[in-house]
Amino acid sequence: MSMSAHWMNLGQVLKVNARKYRDTPCLMDQRRSFSFLETNRRVCRLANALLELGLRKGDRISVLSENSIEFVELYLAAAKAGLVINPINFRLTGEDVTYISNHAEASAFVVHEPFRETFEAVRDQLTAPTGRHILVGGKAAGYLSYDELLERGEEREPEVVVRPEDTWVLLYTSGTTGKPKGVLRSHESYVAFYLINAIDFDFRPGDRVLNVMPLCHVNTTFFTFTLTYIGGSTYVVPARGFEPRQMLQVVQQARINFISLIPTHYALILAIPPEERARYDLSSIKKLLCSSAPARVEHKKAIMAMLPGVELYEGYGSTEAGIVTVLGPDEQLTKPGSIGRESLGTDEIKILDENQQPVAPGQIGELYSRGPMLFDGYFKDEAKTRAAHAGEWFSAGDMAYQDEDGYYFLVDRKHNMIITGGEHVFPSEVENVICQHPAVMDAAVVGVPHEKWGESVCAVVIRKPGAECSEEEVVQHCRRHLAGYKRPKRVVFIEPGQMPRTATGKILHRILRERLADGDWP
Repeated sequence: MSMSAHWMNLGQVLKVNARKYRDTPCLMDQRRSFSFLETNRRVCRLANALLELGLRKGDRISVLSENSIEFVELYLAAAKAGLVINPINFRLTGEDVTYISNHAEASAFVVHEPFRETFEAVRDQLTAPTGRHILVGGKAAGYLSYDELLERGEEREPEVVVRPEDTWVLLYTSGTTGKPKGVLRSHESYVAFYLINAIDFDFRPGDRVLNVMPLCHVNTTFFTFTLTYIGGSTYVVPARGFEPRQMLQVVQQARINFISLIPTHYALILAIPPEERARYDLSSIKKLLCSSAPARVEHKKAIMAMLPGVELYEGYGSTEAGIVTVLGPDEQLTKPGSIGRESLGTDEIKILDENQQPVAPGQIGELYSRGPMLFDGYFKDEAKTRAAHAGEWFSAGDMAYQDEDGYYFLVDRKHNMIITGGEHVFPSEVENVICQHPAVMDAAVVGVPHEKWGESVCAVVIRKPGAECSEEEVVQHCRRHLAGYKRPKRVVFIEPGQMPRTATGKILHRILRERLADGDWP
């Protein structure tokens, strides 16, 4: 019999925090506030109610939801019950939702009322049994009510043995072929996150985080839940329709200490006239994180001018690898453009050439990392798992170099991924849709700089000989097949000979970006 102790997962440590931080707010929103004790009781009832539906350890639950306290409770209940939560991006089309949930082999589906119309359109195509379709934020025929489910569960810790190596989250990230890949993440990988982040970002019990980033994204499970693990408080706001003035009002009222935002959010905040921003008391903010996309130096300077003394961090990582590098507050202006150096517990990063051999400092190669936050593999796809590794080292496909001081700099995305408003768009998926238009012969999609979104999607299209189609027709065609953030915001038509290609006929996306930036095409 083994007598060794194990790391406690987030659901398990909530039980301890309910005693240590009994009256400290755990989860808050505009209308409600639940202490750690109250949250643990609610989560226990939810976990037991889910098990009473016939779910068993290892079963997967798909969740399509806006940010909400209920969404956080589902994460926590899954951790206590040994279930696997499958959060789905609420911006996706019904077709994407169906693929992800069915590929995940979900045994239950939780949908938030604002997305019931999307869900209803594909409900008959889902493999999750209708008797386990749960509705949050309302009541409707054919659904189990979340609130009623919560009421029927027993207020005791679930009698399920959950180990650190067990899977907790199955999060899908877009692949270069357009089909999402299921990333398997264990409890122990998240415990590593929480303890490492607490040190690297200097979090403390009692700190308050404003959860702006979508709970269906990995960023939230990395940072917001760190505060839950160590005894901090989370204030949840909707992810859709970011309103900078409302956010500043919440910061003032709830005395928020930490926020993770993308460059688009910062740009919207900085667009508020300085005299108006000065009306808000933002003195409680201790630190900020710029995540999901590189921040411009001018934005960094403006943020630090707006909030004197604030600690500004940047983190580089991926759904698969976790937080790989961190650029700290004292490095923001001394190493502009850098993604920082290795996070605590991460092995020395490798920059490898196409033969997976190390390159010299200053030379560009593919970035590989290894550490305790690494994922367990792609669900039902051993081939792609192997392809993403060099031995035990993982690559998200980013090209980078290391300078003489040991700092890393991203140069390009190996697969030309576009980051628009914090969302990832792979050009091949959009290109495939555009090329289905009967008038289109070929198309290439690139990201072009955008003041608000960081990058916007631009399509460069070659029409078939004698065919005609307008920019609006291409956009309308995409509207039927793609989520809003994936659709082109600009369409440029060119002649076949104008498309830059390699000797083997591959399109040179980097050259396209340069030509668009130089104004070669209208």
